[in-house]
Amino acid sequence: MRDFMRRFYNSKLSKRLVVRLKSQRVFCLSLFAASLGVMTAFAEPSHPLDLSARGDLIDRILSERIETVLPGLMRRTGIDSWILVSREYNEDPVLKTFLPSSWFSARRRTILMIFDHGPDQPLETLAVARYAVGKQFESAWDPESMPDQWQRVRQIIDERGPEAIGINVSEAFALADGLTKTDYDALAEALGPHAAKLKSAEALAVGWLETRSQTEVELYPKIVGLAHGLIARAFSLEAITPGKTSTEELEWWLREATANQNLDLWFHPSISKQSRQQEDPTAQAGSTSGLPDAIQPGDLLHVDFGITYLRLNTDTQQHAYLLREGETALPIELQVAFDRGNQLQDILMGQFKTGLSGNEVLLASLAQMRAEGIDGKIYTHPLGYHGHGAGPTIGLWDQQRAIPGGGDYPLYPNTAFSIELSATSDLANWEQAVRIMLEEDALFDGDRTTFINGRQTSPILIPTAPD
Repeated sequence: MRDFMRRFYNSKLSKRLVVRLKSQRVFCLSLFAASLGVMTAFAEPSHPLDLSARGDLIDRILSERIETVLPGLMRRTGIDSWILVSREYNEDPVLKTFLPSSWFSARRRTILMIFDHGPDQPLETLAVARYAVGKQFESAWDPESMPDQWQRVRQIIDERGPEAIGINVSEAFALADGLTKTDYDALAEALGPHAAKLKSAEALAVGWLETRSQTEVELYPKIVGLAHGLIARAFSLEAITPGKTSTEELEWWLREATANQNLDLWFHPSISKQSRQQEDPTAQAGSTSGLPDAIQPGDLLHVDFGITYLRLNTDTQQHAYLLREGETALPIELQVAFDRGNQLQDILMGQFKTGLSGNEVLLASLAQMRAEGIDGKIYTHPLGYHGHGAGPTIGLWDQQRAIPGGGDYPLYPNTAFSIELSATSDLANWEQAVRIMLEEDALFDGDRTTFINGRQTSPILIPTAPD
């Protein structure tokens, strides 16, 4: 049955169809074989919203997160008061996620104060700033009547008397270490005896950054779908002229295509290729150019690509194969190598359990990987407001061992991860061992880990010339 399925997948009937939606200029990847269980299909990408609609949605999500996500995190971490401070253009990474969609940075010195008055009351969110900070933080300072901003902070703390005041200082997580030395000194001096209540808000800050709200969970498949759609376009004859287009040119094509959809990138796309050994070093079957960096028939292409949309990030690595003259299907040895990569994804995701540290997940996965005879590496990371997000580190590409600090942090429900890893196979007639480098985005709901918008289980096939 498996051989039949593979033959069907490699047949003309099961080739990917790139469907151009003329009104939206969006491409989607369709796989006939998905219905037969050959691979996990990708959902059709949606069209990006216009900027005004994006802003409205971002602000609604922020209000939802403050109302439904933040209270539980404050109680989980034992912090009933959280103070975030930033000066313009030197923003605390966490404070920046609390700014409304129309704010690109803090203004002058922006101080946000959040108070938890108990489970039966909503959080109190104040801005000790000249302006209200969006609809979420009302202004609690009148500079005309009280010119000293820090004096007002002290007054608010005196009035509310919190037990624990969280501040963003952290040795393990850079994203939770946003309070500058200057502002820390000023805050501690202003608080007087209350300064003894200051404590690291590391766990609260990381929890805020990593935990997704219900709306974000519902939106994420569409966001990842946009990234998958752009990759499908890049790995096609729309972007590639065999024998002429270089990997660097394709990187810039992908960057331009992303900009044309008014989407942001959080890193420059990276495209590389792995090639077969040449029987004749001066020529290649089906090639149209002798350019050394050009993408040639028989090349296995790889992309690393991540977009930012609605403040959420994607991180994807996929492959494509440029068919040689006379080929109509992926060489079987490449599919076998690709299967090992998918097998390693399943091993890793099967180890996710609430409360386990990133290091525990990593070490158990590596042990199972070796037991199943896979030559691989695991370097998976949290994903969300940042591409390399806050949360448990699960290996680093150059450190396949327990990682102190970030690796000791536990897994919590409703968190997203970039399932990033590689599997290496020695294949005949290739210049070097073939490395299948995969990265797909997944959501951990506390019980299961599932891909947000499907995963690739075989390289995209690119014909040498249009049909």
